[in-house]
Amino acid sequence: MPDDLSDSPRTAGGVARDDVLSALLSTVRLSGSLQFCLMPEGAWETDATPRMAQMSGSSSGTMPFHILVEGECWLKIEGLRRTLESGDVVVFPFGTGHAVGVGSGGRLIAPTQDLPPKPWRQIPVLRYGEGRCGARLLCGYLQCEALNFAPLRQALPKLIHIRTRGANDGDWLRATIRQMADEVDRPRAGGVSMLPRLTEIILIEILRHQIISAEPRAVGWLAALADPPLSRCLSLIHDDPKRDWSLEDLSAASGMSRSVLAERFQTMLGTSPIRYVRDWRLYLASVALQTTAQTIATIAFDAGYATEAAFNRAFSRAFGSPPATWRATAQT
Repeated sequence: MPDDLSDSPRTAGGVARDDVLSALLSTVRLSGSLQFCLMPEGAWETDATPRMAQMSGSSSGTMPFHILVEGECWLKIEGLRRTLESGDVVVFPFGTGHAVGVGSGGRLIAPTQDLPPKPWRQIPVLRYGEGRCGARLLCGYLQCEALNFAPLRQALPKLIHIRTRGANDGDWLRATIRQMADEVDRPRAGGVSMLPRLTEIILIEILRHQIISAEPRAVGWLAALADPPLSRCLSLIHDDPKRDWSLEDLSAASGMSRSVLAERFQTMLGTSPIRYVRDWRLYLASVALQTTAQTIATIAFDAGYATEAAFNRAFSRAFGSPPATWRATAQT
């Protein structure tokens, strides 16, 4: 796993690759989020202890983020330090501990501890000091169950850093950030609901940019997407997950023999083609459990299981709890 991906994306290549990304990103939804505005003055820094997972009530798929709306600040993560500029977006897919601040030797602040109790009628604004603020950030966490899909999780770095200033394709992202700031500055009816929607749009675009722009590696999901035969195979699986795929079907479609396809899958993805089909179906089942009222029996059938009991066992192995328990937790 890379430690860091940053800057603007390069152009992706390949229709099959785009199909796989479209199928995955179409399932990305926020199952929870929190947003607040941070406006400290002078020299300051945040507590580096990650508390977002505690606030969300779950450590699965909890991604802290910061959007620097105005000013300049620094970011420290695992011994690294970098400067953030106005318009920068940073996301931590695995909740890695980090700190942001201005200057040195300033006051230590813990914004997540200073938030007012919910429910909120408008987005909280945390001000520290009474002078002119040197930086203004939109902060919070995103709860995204798409990270339950192991290939996506393994393709992401500890830190995603997007710079929108000067980026040729950053106009819409800058406009979205301005709209988010406007929702904070001029509270209107529905603003508390609007901000999570805007944040979700930014998340999907950031995931797309990072997957597309990452340097190809020898193994892993990104390497498989860059490999034409494997990419075609993955595209077929993602495009029609309910089909009763066999190794023969997939090998014929990808132009490889069964043995070569199985070996290529094992080398690049650490799994078999049929197991990958199973994992993608189980992930889609988790999405259906969270976002629909379908019965577990129906979801089990769509996932390719002849009985609900067999689905329960497979889902429990993959997600750590039976489907009914997982659904109840995910929907709270």
